[in-house]
Amino acid sequence: MATKPKVDVLDESDGKEPNPFVEAVRKVLLAGIGAIALGKDEIEEFVNRLVERGEIAEKDGRKLVNEVMDKRKKGAEKAENELGKRVESVLDRMNVPSKADIDALSQKITSLSKKIDELKKS
Repeated sequence: MATKPKVDVLDESDGKEPNPFVEAVRKVLLAGIGAIALGKDEIEEFVNRLVERGEIAEKDGRKLVNEVMDKRKKGAEKAENELGKRVESVLDRMNVPSKADIDALSQKITSLSKKIDELKKS
């Protein structure tokens, strides 16, 4: 059985010019991932220095790190939701059907196919 070749949207080795929209989304996602990873390490390092100096207690330091990370997580979720809305808006303006549109059409096709089969039988 033949299998379809896997298409990698981010693969630029085919010689074609990359889609600017895909490239922009890719850069935003990579920047976000890097910022989150770097941010957590730096926050923990900073709080550990404060604990070592005796400026805050270790318990308070852990609490502070958790609070900051929770706040960052909420901010990241908000940004992700906003990005999703903007991508939907762009796709809507480009007249690209959504998954819900395709699913609704599939249901209508299935319903019409059943009706056709019933009419053929009678």
